[in-house]
Amino acid sequence: MIGLVLAAGAGRRLRPYTDTLPKTLVPVDGPTTILDIGLGNLAAAGLTDVVVVVGYAADAVRSRQADLEDRHGVKLTLVPNDRAEEWNNAYSLWLARDHFAAGALLVNGDTVHPASVEQTLLARRGPGVLLAVDTVKKLADEEMKVVFDGAGRLTRITKLMDPADAHGEYIGATLIEASAAAGLADALEATWRRDPGRYYEDGYQEYAERGGEVRGAPIGDVPWVEVDNHDDLAKAREIACRY
Repeated sequence: MIGLVLAAGAGRRLRPYTDTLPKTLVPVDGPTTILDIGLGNLAAAGLTDVVVVVGYAADAVRSRQADLEDRHGVKLTLVPNDRAEEWNNAYSLWLARDHFAAGALLVNGDTVHPASVEQTLLARRGPGVLLAVDTVKKLADEEMKVVFDGAGRLTRITKLMDPADAHGEYIGATLIEASAAAGLADALEATWRRDPGRYYEDGYQEYAERGGEVRGAPIGDVPWVEVDNHDDLAKAREIACRY
């Protein structure tokens, strides 16, 4: 099993930081970046072979690759996404399909969370795809909301849902078992070919509708944030210094 980071996004709402840097390299605790947090968490979980999908300002990641490897004790493989500024991240995850074929623990390159999230996923692993879910946070319109059936299998994952109907929020961390990898890759390809603007979570929906097993693992009451704008960045800087 490998670690996998999706870090191709531009993060335009974080300008001027992202005038020259991808969102994942925005600092959140002194020189520590969002990517540093993710790589540190994966290394702490024993996943030192890490694939990073890069796109916008990819050279900034390449220039820091050796330092990141030394700092976190990991081996990085960079997968380029030349459509990152045009297409959404269903395509980004699909580009890594050969790498996650043997299983992967995926984290979004714009999420700041403690290593307990990765530990929760590894402790709850099963035969398919396992999503890290916040069941504590009060939800609003922008969150990636999830619903599970009585057997615990995913029925819906979308932002376009009444928050009152959701069981929680998917926080951007997934454990993909090797047995699910080929089916998920096919579902992701169908998703981005249907609409390149789709999220990889739409690929999870497609996979579930095809009969694939997608479940959720509650992460508990832990501090985390998806960094989309300057308010999120302020919160990330508040919590990143705690771990």
